[in-house]
Amino acid sequence: MSSRAHLLNDRTAEHYRRSLTEGVGRVAEKIAGADRPFTGVTPSQLAPAVSGIDLEDPLGDPAAALDELENVYLRDAVYFHHPRYLAHLNCPVVIPAVLGEAVISAVNSSLDTWDQSAGGTLIERHLIRWTADRIGLGTAADGIFTSGGTQSNLQALLLARDEACRLVEKNSTTPPRKPEILPRLRILTSECSHFSIEKSATLLGLGPEAVVSVPCDSDRKMRASALAAELDRCEREDLIVMAVVATAGTTDFGSIDPLPAIADLCERAGIWMHVDAAYGCGLLVSRRRHLLTGIERADSVTVDYHKSFFQPVSSSAVLVRDQATLGHVTYHADYLNPARMAENAIPNQVDKSIQTTRRFDALKLWLTLRIMGAKGVGELFDEVVDRAADAYGLLRDDPRFEVVTRPQLSTLVFRYLPPSPASQALTDEVNLHARQALFASGEAVVASTVVDGRHYLKFTLLNPETSLEDIATVLDLVAEHAGRCLTERRETLDAQRADPEPAHPRAS
Repeated sequence: MSSRAHLLNDRTAEHYRRSLTEGVGRVAEKIAGADRPFTGVTPSQLAPAVSGIDLEDPLGDPAAALDELENVYLRDAVYFHHPRYLAHLNCPVVIPAVLGEAVISAVNSSLDTWDQSAGGTLIERHLIRWTADRIGLGTAADGIFTSGGTQSNLQALLLARDEACRLVEKNSTTPPRKPEILPRLRILTSECSHFSIEKSATLLGLGPEAVVSVPCDSDRKMRASALAAELDRCEREDLIVMAVVATAGTTDFGSIDPLPAIADLCERAGIWMHVDAAYGCGLLVSRRRHLLTGIERADSVTVDYHKSFFQPVSSSAVLVRDQATLGHVTYHADYLNPARMAENAIPNQVDKSIQTTRRFDALKLWLTLRIMGAKGVGELFDEVVDRAADAYGLLRDDPRFEVVTRPQLSTLVFRYLPPSPASQALTDEVNLHARQALFASGEAVVASTVVDGRHYLKFTLLNPETSLEDIATVLDLVAEHAGRCLTERRETLDAQRADPEPAHPRAS
């Protein structure tokens, strides 16, 4: 087959149809036949199969390539659709969105300029408007699709930084230079917020020390009183708070900061309020929409449709209350988006993005809303939140475990408790072992985290197919692995005490 025969065009459309049909068939078989979320393969076992493939020697045949892919990927992939995958913020995906992926890949629109995307530009803009309306940001709101929450947070904080600098320059008799302003800038955020806030501060030239961690209460929500105290301290020390970041759905606990109280403080002080709702954005289409009350007062919001809207990665967005602030990322290139295009109202999305070439990820959400509707997405998210509440009851009433806090969303942080007194170090050890042993078995996948210096396990429920029975089974497996580790560890310690190693003779 000639090289040109592999190009997708009018002459190869039937080849495209056959190849994709076979590939989709293979994936469908794997999804239908997955009896566990993971095989338990280790890096050392899988790496030789991948590295042993000679990329200079093509197979030429799609069927042969798919056979090979079975051995290096499909067989050992971690399948998020399995009901006992309970680890990270990875969701099973809805079929309308997967259909969108097929269209996106084949047409290959680039959403940077109108002359590369046309209708795609308008679809993305309409979805941004729809999301802004759901949030309640007002008629001047705008935004852009991004690769994920980290990029959305970065862009929001970039806008906040440049807005803060603009205001300092505007309100100063002798405007300072930007390098003189940057060391005074601070970002205030909860101690439970996402690590991307510190990463963003570093990328923005501020350094991680610019991020001020605000204490949380026992429910792992930012304490508004502590935020007020930090705002006062920054003012006394002549520091400039460029943004307060509130979290609507922390990664570890699913906790939602007190958005109305934070909005009051930001409004009083004239400070940019950013809400990281990467996880909690599913509430926008949920019967629990009231949990996001106050988000409508934000200056910017991060949403991740590829978490609680059941979209394939990537599908995220950053939205702003005032579209004019997006001007901080507007650059004009003569070959791409010259200024005359904006003057002629040509809608180039690159004018408000920190990316240039960008996938038409909005199409996945578009087809989801057009086929199953926002209500359907909300019902799925409500199911996992309901399941988390039931699972909390299981953990709370089970003497084998302790659970940190009642979930607002669908995350549960807990740990196994040895039945007889054990040191904190031993308790940490058996919990970490339980997670690793469970992953190695492939029977279930759970996550871990650190709370107040101690190791805990974590369920993140994003699969409506996960039943309470599945959760109870995984808890039994955790207890089994942890109990076995505990017994072995104590037997080892008892043996060491009974037969201590003889002292070495003193050298003469």
